[in-house]
Amino acid sequence: MGLFSALSGAGETGGSNELRMEIAKSLEHQGLTGAVWATVGPEGIATDAAGLTNARNQKPLTSDSKVQTASIVKTLIATGVLRLVTEGKLTLDTPVASLLPDIIFDNRWQSSHPVLVRHLLDHTSGLDDARLWHIFTVNAKPDAPLHSSIQPEPLQIRSRPGSRISYSNLGYTLVGMVIEQVTGERYEHYLDKHLLHPLGMHMSTFRFVSQQGPHADKALAMGHFEDGVTQPTLPLYLRPAGQFTTTAADMALFAHFLMSNGEIDGKTFISADLLSAMGKPTTTEAALAGLVDAGYGLGLNSRDRHGVIGNCHSGSTAGFKTNFCLFPEEQKAFFVAFNADVETADYKEFDALLIDQLGIQTEPTMPAAPPLENLIDWQGIYVLAPSRIESFAYVDLLLHFATVGWDGQYLHLKPFQSKSRALAPVGGPLFRAEDRTHASHALIVSDDGKRIISDGFRSYEQTSLWRMVPLWGSLVAGVLGLIWLLISGVVCMLRRRLKPSSALYAPFISSVALLLPIPLFFSQSFLQLGDLTPASALLTVVTGMLPLAMMFGLWRSFSRQKIEGKTLCDALAMLGVLQWCLVLAVWGLLPLRLWG
Repeated sequence: MGLFSALSGAGETGGSNELRMEIAKSLEHQGLTGAVWATVGPEGIATDAAGLTNARNQKPLTSDSKVQTASIVKTLIATGVLRLVTEGKLTLDTPVASLLPDIIFDNRWQSSHPVLVRHLLDHTSGLDDARLWHIFTVNAKPDAPLHSSIQPEPLQIRSRPGSRISYSNLGYTLVGMVIEQVTGERYEHYLDKHLLHPLGMHMSTFRFVSQQGPHADKALAMGHFEDGVTQPTLPLYLRPAGQFTTTAADMALFAHFLMSNGEIDGKTFISADLLSAMGKPTTTEAALAGLVDAGYGLGLNSRDRHGVIGNCHSGSTAGFKTNFCLFPEEQKAFFVAFNADVETADYKEFDALLIDQLGIQTEPTMPAAPPLENLIDWQGIYVLAPSRIESFAYVDLLLHFATVGWDGQYLHLKPFQSKSRALAPVGGPLFRAEDRTHASHALIVSDDGKRIISDGFRSYEQTSLWRMVPLWGSLVAGVLGLIWLLISGVVCMLRRRLKPSSALYAPFISSVALLLPIPLFFSQSFLQLGDLTPASALLTVVTGMLPLAMMFGLWRSFSRQKIEGKTLCDALAMLGVLQWCLVLAVWGLLPLRLWG
């Protein structure tokens, strides 16, 4: 007997014709190639599909077509760890350093808060997410040891382990290494045999599968980008964080098991307490403040969307987008996978259709309640703490900050690059966004006295205006300096006054050289952005030469007996660019090296 025996006689059925028509219409409207989906309810499992498996040959997608789940694999990896915990081979509170002695953590909280297995599963380890070369590459090998993807220097822990969620693909790669250390097998082989097989997921695998080459599987749908451009699946460096091939029916089986008591054929496979803890944040500052319906726990998110709260995980990889949601109280779930990764598409539209199809009961909206006192003190500028990708922390600081204001009724959170959100107080430190039913944000005072605003997934820390103004000023001075040098150089060139002996010559040539890598980047796949290519190598060279050219130009300018007029403006522009180069160098962004 398999897991289907737990379905009380209900079997797999075809999907609703009406739902199929609605999804097909939405696929066309959103410019997507195709979708497969499954719904789970008391009446059983239903699977269906719409659209094409390959835009080139116009072959239709079917409900048994295989797809890539991308980050949803984290839910399966976490479930594999919970199986090991149930067997007594591991505990969630085991320090990772004791399991992986070759991994060195730079953790200033080590004595009181070491990184635990639980923290890796909850994204609360404080680890960086990934490097650019981890994500955008065509050089990864499907059989490379996992440790080859880990940098040799100590891994920096940027926030106290357990306190804040910061999504980390690197953390789940360490989870894969933990599984290998505990079991003595490659994590793919172990989980295929000891997790997927008992669950009856016979059409799924953690191993690398592609649409072409030695790892080809004809049942795997082709991935796509905009305008139907096809994209075969490529190996990943951080494969425990994003590599998994499955079908809608297998994911329905998985969903049903996660909502069960953890038994298979009457025997405990995973402790019911562990399963019920998935999707529930517990140790974070936000959770301790009462924000329990927004966060991450043991491989699943708690999400408040479309008027309902579910435990979900989404995924995105080259050519695929996916979502997986459980509603345990109603014993309902859905899985949907699109074989198209299109930036402009609204994938949430499909979630709403599936939720409506399942008939999930809408949650009552939390009423307003008195907020904390002295909310005026919470007004100001907030920055991400920590940044998700540490190598771009400077960019996050300048472009991903938010401002907060209080009008006596609503707290207004305005991220720099997106629309403002009005947050209504629902009692104490908790606030609710207008499109949510439950609390969506919490105001927190950290152990070191910093004011924090968290939505359960990201934490913003209040900062001083005087910290930001010099950084903004440096950026503006650097950009304006580059523009001036380009315009001034072109004007001098048109007037035939730009000579190798002039102070402007080297800075102008160096500024123009910054444009040279652009056509090379357009001539290669964006998936090579993290690889060493002629484009990335040239980018490193020209950005490395920029400050040297500015110093040379300044030396020539000030070596003259008299400097005034346009020459003075040129020198000031060089100085503006030079100071920005120094700032970028301090943040590790100059010379700009994209490859690993």
